[in-house]
Parts: sequence; C-alpha cells; structure tokens
Amino acid sequence: MSEIEQFIALEKQLKPYKKILGQAADVILDQHVSKYPIFVVHQQEIAVGIQLIEADKNLPWSVNASTLEEFVTKNIIFMEKSQDFIAGYKNPETNLCLFVLSELGAQFIYMQR
Repeated sequence: MSEIEQFIALEKQLKPYKKILGQAADVILDQHVSKYPIFVVHQQEIAVGIQLIEADKNLPWSVNASTLEEFVTKNIIFMEKSQDFIAGYKNPETNLCLFVLSELGAQFIYMQR
C-alpha cells in the first residue's frame, strides 16, 4: 500500500472520530495548554500523550492527545527544530495534526476537521 493509499484508508477509518479529536483540540487550545495540539495515531503501546481512543474491531488505531511541548520535552522534535515545525503547522481550528506511527515509519499528516 502506497503512502497516499494509507493516508486515504486512515482518513476513512478516523472519520467517525473527527468530532472527538476536534473537541480535544479545542480543549487544548481553549485552556491554553498549547497552541499546537498533536494527535498520536498508533497501533502499539506508546508513552506519549493521553489516550483518547483505544483500538478496537472498528478502528485498528489508538489515538493519544499530545502537544508540541511534550514532543520537545521527550525529544521527538528537537528544540532547535521546533520553529521549523511551527512554521509548517496548519491552523488547528480547521486541521488536525496527526503523528502517525505505522509500518512506514513515523510521519506528520494534517487532516481537515
């Protein structure tokens, strides 16, 4: 499966959960936790963020809510690269920032809310 095919499949699988992810992003933004919410989409145990969605028979992915600040603290994004990340970060009011961990590796993907 190509990267594009994987993204389309992932977007389709996550579609029923967009509202939950959007609400979580709004809480992170409204409570001034961070200007940069990140949702970690994974299929294995991971110690990043707070679990929002647990994988089940309908969705093979778990989703955790995190932030740029946690990614920097845990050295997933190095401090010196954080400005590059911020420069490319899309408006969180209209997009969800996903950090997808899959057999293709780890990548950031933006999905419209």
